[in-house]
Amino acid sequence: MTRTRVLAALTMAPLAIGGVLLLPTPWLVALSAIIFLAALWEWFRLSEIEDTLQRNVLLLANLLLMAALVWASPNDSGGSLVLFKLVATLGVVWWLLAMLWLRRYDFASDHDTHARVFKLAAGTAAVVPAWCALAVIHAGDPDSTGLSLVSQGHVWLLTALMIVWATDTGAYFAGRKFGGRWFGGRRLAPRISPNKTIEGLAGGVALGVVVALAMAPLAGASLRELPLVAVAAVFTVLFSVIGDLFESLLKRHVGAKDSGTLIPGHGGVLDRLDSVLAALPVFAVAKIWLGF
Repeated sequence: MTRTRVLAALTMAPLAIGGVLLLPTPWLVALSAIIFLAALWEWFRLSEIEDTLQRNVLLLANLLLMAALVWASPNDSGGSLVLFKLVATLGVVWWLLAMLWLRRYDFASDHDTHARVFKLAAGTAAVVPAWCALAVIHAGDPDSTGLSLVSQGHVWLLTALMIVWATDTGAYFAGRKFGGRWFGGRRLAPRISPNKTIEGLAGGVALGVVVALAMAPLAGASLRELPLVAVAAVFTVLFSVIGDLFESLLKRHVGAKDSGTLIPGHGGVLDRLDSVLAALPVFAVAKIWLGF
């Protein structure tokens, strides 16, 4: 299983990096829409929508929402991503609410119609804003036509993704080496994900910030902007953990180990994107507000 997992990661990582750095924003947005909708399809499964027709209708509704956002964002002279930025901001609000949901483990866990409605709404609130944030980050400053600035947007998106990847890596190794030693054996969320430790979270934050600071100059950040990048990285890491925990909560509610079986050794698409869904809106909004 470990060998399969590593081989799959070695295949996916270059494809993801190449797509982020080389594809024009409209092409990347279209491709990411397919991937994000695949994750949403698995989210429907975790929401106990078993009927294929119902899933297709729900998926079509979210696809139409994405299309409406594109249609409402003119692209004549540099484009306008104001609506995308607004939706990304709403995504941050949603993940703040998700923190409250995580504190109430039993909320919407009773497998009835009302529980499904909450979880379906949560799926849209997680996936669509993350997709909008991806577009905002990758496009960079829509008021500029300079090719170098477009390239910076590509690097910023890669930076956001690498923060998430570094968080997973740092948390894994810090958790294995120091888990249970620094905080009296307290777990991060014992009922949702018993293996996650506070020490692991600290390791994830540390490595995520280091990667952000290493990547930021490549994206055009100046020396005085690095502290702002570090602040954005900390929040991005913390929210990425919330995204991971929330998917774990959904899986716990239905007794599922993985969201799907599409990726060998890794489970489903949602299993790979859960942290990204929460991290991208936070990074996009922080980048706008902090001005780097």
